[in-house]
This record gives sequence, C-alpha cells and structure tokens, in this order.
Amino acid sequence: MRTLVVDGVEIPEALLAQEVQNHPGASAADARAAAGHALAIRALLLHRARELGLDPTPEFDAQGREETLEEALIRELLDAEVDVAGPSDAECRRVYDAAPHRFRTPALSEASHILVEPRGEDHAAIHAAHDAAAALIHAMTDGQAAFADLARQHSDCPSGATGGSLGQLGPGDLVPEVERVLAGLSAGQVAATPVRSRFGWHVLRLDRRIDGRQLPFELVVERIRLHLESRAWTAAATRYVADLTAEARRQGVALTLTPDGGVREGSATLGDFLGDGGVAERLVPWLAAVDPDLGQRLATAADAEGETAQGYARAAMAEFVADANDERWTNLISAARDAEDPALACLAAVLRSKLVPAKQAFTLIRRAS
Repeated sequence: MRTLVVDGVEIPEALLAQEVQNHPGASAADARAAAGHALAIRALLLHRARELGLDPTPEFDAQGREETLEEALIRELLDAEVDVAGPSDAECRRVYDAAPHRFRTPALSEASHILVEPRGEDHAAIHAAHDAAAALIHAMTDGQAAFADLARQHSDCPSGATGGSLGQLGPGDLVPEVERVLAGLSAGQVAATPVRSRFGWHVLRLDRRIDGRQLPFELVVERIRLHLESRAWTAAATRYVADLTAEARRQGVALTLTPDGGVREGSATLGDFLGDGGVAERLVPWLAAVDPDLGQRLATAADAEGETAQGYARAAMAEFVADANDERWTNLISAARDAEDPALACLAAVLRSKLVPAKQAFTLIRRAS
C-alpha cells in the first residue's frame, strides 16, 4: 500500500484519494496538497486531544446541528490549549478612532412601489406589463391620479393595500436593481421609467431618506472587543496548529494513519529513531556486508573528513532529520517498507542520497530530416 508523508503524518494513498473530493483546487496537485494538509492537521489535533484524555460532550450550533465527537474533541482541545488575553479599552479605542466610519448606523429609506406582473412568460406579456407600468407613471405625472390610489387599484403586491408603502428599508432589503434606482431618487420623486426585476415591473417612489448616524464608542466597545478577541484567538489557534505540525515534521513521521483514518498504534517517531546515535553504531558494521559499494563510499567519505564511519553516519542521519521535507520522508519510507531490515534500509537510503551522485537524465531529440 503506497503512502506519503505530509506534515509529519504518514497517509495512505487511498485515504488521500477519498479526502481530495472535499478540497476542489485550481489543479489536481493543489487539491491533493490541501487534502493532505487537512488529514494531517486533523490527525495531529485528535491525537493530542486523546493524549490529554479529553472527553467532551458534543454541542449544538445555532441551526440545531450536533457536533461529531471528533469536532467536539478538537473544539475542547483548542479551548484547553489556546488562550488569549482580552483587549484593553485603550486597544478598542484605537480601533474605533482609526476608522470611525465603520461604526455608523446604515442609511435607511422609506419607499413605495406599484408592481405590475406579466400575465405570461412570453415577450408580448412582458412588453404589455411594461406598457401598463409606464401608463401609471404617465397618469401620476399628468396629475390624473395619486400614487397611493393607483397602487390600491393596480399593484400586484400585497403592499398595494397600504398605498404601495414598503415601509422603512435598509441595505439589502430589496433586490439590487430596485435599490440602485431608489438610490438615485430624491425624496418624493417617482422614477421616470418602470424598473424590471424577477417579480415584474416596478413603479418606484422614494418617500424619505434617513442618513446614518455615528455611534458613540461606549455603544460599540463590546462589539470591537469581541472582534479583537476573535481575531487574536484565530491567530493563536493558527500558531498552535503550526507548532504541532512543526514538531511532527521534526520527528519525520510522528503518526501513521490507517486506511480508515485512524492512528496506527506504535507508529510514531521515525525521526527520533533516525536521530538516535546508537542506531548508526549498531548498523554501520552490517552495511559493508549488505552493500559493499555503499560501505566503501562511507569509509572514503569518513576518512576525508577525519571521522569514523559511525560518526559520519550519525551526522548524516541527524542532517536528514533536520532538513528533510515531506517528499524525502515519503521516499525514505518507500525504500524501507518492503526491506527485510527496515532500519538498515533507512540508513542505506540516507547515506545513498548523500554519497551516491544522482543519475543524469538525458532527453533524446530526433532531428527532423
């Protein structure tokens, strides 16, 4: 079974293939990378929560959805280990003073409309509804009838019963095309032409515009405090996860996942194993017997640096643990997985990457005749 290492977690290829479906990306490589990081971070967080012996109770969100046990474990872990200090009043005041325009009530408006719905979906019906709405505007312009009377007689909206009044409106209360036209009207003005929306044709009048007002600091300080606390907690949680993954990468392979996403027992700390100087002491004498060419290369390199073979091997393994990226750890595991002696195979792979020159790749180009 092929595996790869991401953020110090060994992940089966089959598990990654399942997770990729949850991470659409600009390319297949981006989706695989996002899926690998998500699986690794989840595994590290859950492993840490279980190390601490956390036993949470799943909670419900505002929509009544219940957490899974794993979601509850991660939430409680972050609650237990991520702590941030609340911002002072002075910090909140600086935020307020830096952008006071953010702390204003929204501008409100009062408007009325007459809705004329098309009596079908074909072009003729839509055109007829437009002409009917335009006729209502013309009747008001000529003073033949009042807006409220026409709304009661002709509007296909329930607001027609109250003379077409839509009441007090804030940003987003109406469809964008209607809001845009109202924004350009002055108080008491009727739009010169009908406005089309998915509901039909609107005859619009702006009745009143109420400008927003500046809110005093005392009224918004708690909102600012909550925003700063949330931002600080998010930054602290990000650092916490980064520290977990950095420690896992230091170990090379801190956890190995099973195909169903569980953690395989006894799988941790391959990096600690390679960093153990005693491993080189024990394995170097066997290297010459198993791979004479590599053994000779090791002896020659050690002599050149005035070092013993064991000392050179210890340094090479420590250098690998300190510098290897996920790809090199993946290759190391692949080299050792099917070996009769995985520990010796690990040592050999590390030394070979350092002592044996990489083969050059050549591209044969057939010249056109």
